Amino acid sequence: MRLRDRVTFPRFAAFTTGLTLTLVMLGVYTAATGSGLACSAQWPLCDNGLLPQTIPSFIEWFHRLVAMITGWFILGTAVWAWRRDAGERLTATLAVALLPLQISIGAVTVTLSGLFPDGYSPPTQGAHLVVALTIFSLLVWTALSARETDTPSLGQIERALHVALGALLVSILASRVFKPTPYGPGGQAIFYGASLVAVAALIAATRWLATSAVPQLRPVTAGALALLFVGMLLGRDLVYYTPTVRILNAAAFLLAGVGVVTVLALARRTRTGRSGSASVRTR
Repeated sequence: MRLRDRVTFPRFAAFTTGLTLTLVMLGVYTAATGSGLACSAQWPLCDNGLLPQTIPSFIEWFHRLVAMITGWFILGTAVWAWRRDAGERLTATLAVALLPLQISIGAVTVTLSGLFPDGYSPPTQGAHLVVALTIFSLLVWTALSARETDTPSLGQIERALHVALGALLVSILASRVFKPTPYGPGGQAIFYGASLVAVAALIAATRWLATSAVPQLRPVTAGALALLFVGMLLGRDLVYYTPTVRILNAAAFLLAGVGVVTVLALARRTRTGRSGSASVRTR
């Protein structure tokens, strides 16, 4: 099989989504190590040139390189979507439309810093994360739209919920809520990587529930998704992380997990009940 035949749009969209997840993890690691300002507050240059001169500068430079590559892949996904007669054009186009905003916020955080009010501060970093989460979610929806040909089964929904639950558990263990785990640069990258996997799985489950036997469960998975977003934002130090905030953060994760478990149990019960009914009818 030729390479051209292997590189299909669904695979390209899925790869772009995975690349975006990796970029978010790298961005969080870069910020957590303090490397964001390592290039002498220059953008897009680094240390008065194109190449970095120190390890922190290399981390920031490498993050910019991956961001540039990811941006081109996102643009390529949108262009490919418009060449197809498919329903993923809107989400792919919106992802591209948000790129200039994301690039601008990233430039502000590493250049203006203290020269601009709230330049390198929690609100700016929070905005940077919110836009990144939005782009990622749009790409997840695009990839799902490209792959769907048949109505997803309850079994597929259950598998997505299992992935969401497992990723959510890893996210909680790597978060600031779980104190035995150090919340350093590596821990923060793992936290956001696992959280994004949970986000993708919950988006898939919410989308697939619409055409399932239990569409009324969609608000529960959507609520779990919203709670997960809250937990991710609190992890970026948008507010001073007091014991009260820690309790609220833990509650958000706990309620999200309860929501996933609830939907999983009800979906399994529905599937088992339908299988039992079908078995009785065939006798």
